[in-house]
Amino acid sequence: MLNSKVLNPHVLSLLARVRHTNMLVIADRGFPFWPQIETVDISLANDIPTVVQVLAAIRPEFNAVQAYMAREFLKHNNATTRARFAKALTQVPVSYEPHTKLSCAYRTRLA
Repeated sequence: MLNSKVLNPHVLSLLARVRHTNMLVIADRGFPFWPQIETVDISLANDIPTVVQVLAAIRPEFNAVQAYMAREFLKHNNATTRARFAKALTQVPVSYEPHTKLSCAYRTRLA
């Protein structure tokens, strides 16, 4: 039996299978969805849980080596929100890309 703070078996399974060449996307409801990609939807209600809450829960169980965020995040979020994400991604290099580039990069991984 695993001794983990993450209780959701689908999330645990996914975390256990992510390897160096894989990408794990943690997104809110606005991110595109493709049926060919394994998706674990843990939404309960509007903004519950938040992306920051999910990051806080999985970071002790998951070694992230790079994070990609939409460049628009910097423009459309206040300093408090940006600080929450910075704390959740402590010691993880973050690259900011245009939102459309993130969606396209994710989609091309399907090919």
